[in-house]
Amino acid sequence: MTKYKVLGASLFAALVLAACGGGDSGPLGTQTANPTRGALMQSPPPRITSMTAADFKALLTASGASGLGLLQLSTGSTTGTLPCGVDVQYIQYGTVGAAEPTTASGALMVPTGSGAACTGARPIVMYAHGTNITRRYNLADFSDKTNPAYSEGVLLAALYAAQGYIVVAPNYAGYDSSPLAYHPYLNADQQSKEMIDVLAAAKKALPTLISPTTASAKLFITGYSQGGFVAMAAHKAMQAAGIPVTASAPMSGPYALAAQSDATFYGNVNAGGTIFTPMIFTSFQKAYGNLYTTPADVYESAYATGIETLLPGTYDFTTVVTSGKLPQLALFNSTPPAPAFASITPPVTGGATDALFALGFGTNNLIKNSVRLSYLMDAIANPDGVVPSFTTGAPASTPLNPLRMAAKLNDLRGWTPQAPVLLCAGNGDPTVFYSLNTGLMGALWAGLPAGLVTVLDVDSAPTGAGDPFAAAKVGFAAAKGALIAASGANAAAAVTGAYHGTLVPPYCNAAARGFFSQF
Repeated sequence: MTKYKVLGASLFAALVLAACGGGDSGPLGTQTANPTRGALMQSPPPRITSMTAADFKALLTASGASGLGLLQLSTGSTTGTLPCGVDVQYIQYGTVGAAEPTTASGALMVPTGSGAACTGARPIVMYAHGTNITRRYNLADFSDKTNPAYSEGVLLAALYAAQGYIVVAPNYAGYDSSPLAYHPYLNADQQSKEMIDVLAAAKKALPTLISPTTASAKLFITGYSQGGFVAMAAHKAMQAAGIPVTASAPMSGPYALAAQSDATFYGNVNAGGTIFTPMIFTSFQKAYGNLYTTPADVYESAYATGIETLLPGTYDFTTVVTSGKLPQLALFNSTPPAPAFASITPPVTGGATDALFALGFGTNNLIKNSVRLSYLMDAIANPDGVVPSFTTGAPASTPLNPLRMAAKLNDLRGWTPQAPVLLCAGNGDPTVFYSLNTGLMGALWAGLPAGLVTVLDVDSAPTGAGDPFAAAKVGFAAAKGALIAASGANAAAAVTGAYHGTLVPPYCNAAARGFFSQF
């Protein structure tokens, strides 16, 4: 693997960029009513933003430290030149929900310009985004800096499209213009089907664009957090369907979903647990119909009403708490569901994670004790092969609790990739636990042929002069160190709050791009 440059100490993930001008919607095209899976609803799709390489560089340069950081990440220098311009199209396509046909939208970004990297048949990078709870999330919206997808969209344009890749990035069913009233969160079957559907629609769109573009045979898949799970599920599904995948780079995803879920109920409550848990319950209830009769069976009365349509919705991660719709931290009650579980309510080990896990318990909690008790009794009777201790490494063979059964159905253990995979994450992640997901998948695949699976912990020291990911590791360490220095007495809380959503993503994305450049 060749070495490549990544961002140094600059923190850029909270991008605050000027609006990308040049909005050109193009002709309205042909509308498709009630589309089938993979159908392109509007042909040609409207072009939302068009930037030359010089325009894009000027925009980033004028955006202060954040823009310069992204330029350095993209080109290796704060004065570097982007290889290509970028056109951003808004695509809508036919897909499915958990059990019904629907439509969804996304971004189709294509490189423009006369350089060798920008012309001819271009490789495709499919990108799956992380968890967001605001329904208007739209990666193609470059005109509104308040759109929750704006920063991520600009990052994709700079890091992939401006480097010569065609970017296909779904917003997911249940977001933006999708009529689906919920989001099939971490539903491996649905989300992998949707990735296949948006790819089919994007390929139909390419020859119809204002700047017609041809795709090469190279197909790369990546995504972060929820999107890491989606990327791996898509690779697995495409491999099974005979769709050639050149390589994939899932990042910081909950791949061993059943183990992560068991860990949560055992008291290892992850940061963001009060957001993720109701999204999981709603998603699996819509898919399987057996998790509860009414939301009040699961949630405390203060939160049960309207919770099925809360996420995604009008709230963001702050206002959903300040409005009283969800508790900020307390997933479970601080009173044990039974005396036998006092030692894990919360867990006390004397380790560094005690403080994090303690935050997941309180009196203003979300999940009823009866629900936790039922779950734990089944986890004890039918244990996972990793939690609470490692045995087989596999999911529980015969779980009986409905949530555990659903988690097992969507767990991504048990398949073997045939194309190269990069697994990237940070070992201190308080949201998606490294050892239960990235580390575990790497261990389960350790016996595969050399080079087929590469595991990158960006929160580790370079292994030596030949470490192809040395720059990513050094850059992460510098960014983390700068945050600690700036936070003073609040350093530990600052790192916990920024780790998953801000510190890790730029370095894993840079690593993914470098990984793809080999093929």
